Amino acid sequence: MGGTEHLTVERVGATLVLTLNRPEVKNALSLPMLVGLWDGWVEADQDDAIRSVVLTGSGGTFCSGMDLKALADDGRLDGQQYRARLTADPDLHWKAMLRHHRPRKPVIAAVEGHCVAGGTEMLQGTDIRIAGESAVFGLYEVRRGLFPIGGSTVRLARQIPRTHALEMLLTGRPYSAAEAERIGLIGHVVPDGAAREKALEIAELINASGPLAVEAVKASVYETAELTEAAGLASELERGWPIFATSDAKEGARAFAEKRPADYRRA
Repeated sequence: MGGTEHLTVERVGATLVLTLNRPEVKNALSLPMLVGLWDGWVEADQDDAIRSVVLTGSGGTFCSGMDLKALADDGRLDGQQYRARLTADPDLHWKAMLRHHRPRKPVIAAVEGHCVAGGTEMLQGTDIRIAGESAVFGLYEVRRGLFPIGGSTVRLARQIPRTHALEMLLTGRPYSAAEAERIGLIGHVVPDGAAREKALEIAELINASGPLAVEAVKASVYETAELTEAAGLASELERGWPIFATSDAKEGARAFAEKRPADYRRA
């Protein structure tokens, strides 16, 4: 497992937990954090023992976006020792924030506290979202004379109703967890401090399912999102039919008949 001074990595069963770890500045983005995130997504994609990922933050907060104070001071993010990584891969920060990368494993966001600006943008790259009841969301960029270039002007209106997306984008106002759930930005609101626990609970359900089936289902949902219904249904068959021929599919049927947990082998 990797990790950096601003991003911790741990395994909880078959779940990889990535924790933004810069609580003194509400987990504002830094080069060490972005490098650690990208390495975490790569690890999740490449290691078949990992079946799900939980993305969360330390210190009772998720992410407050770009470090505006550091940018105002000298235009440079903390962790310049990682500059060579960004030079070698100029797209690294966008992949780390899930703008230019979609992990093949399900990603569950466990949000506490602030999840604003770049935090809300990164959230849109996750698949399932849980928040503590005091969590705060919002795209504050226009209030700072900035543009939410992490993908929100494209993704948000595809994930929630356009009227809500435009209000969030154009007003830059904060949203409570309750309102974020009501408009469909998140799926669950739990007591403060319980978001990670709920995320791991959902991850366990995913981990107990057939991994080939899980990954194919996730891929199909995203691949067909912008297709016509006819094209989407055709694409679904291409993704779905091969799953029925796998050993895992046969094992799932046997386990059901024998009333026991399935032992999936990714085969």
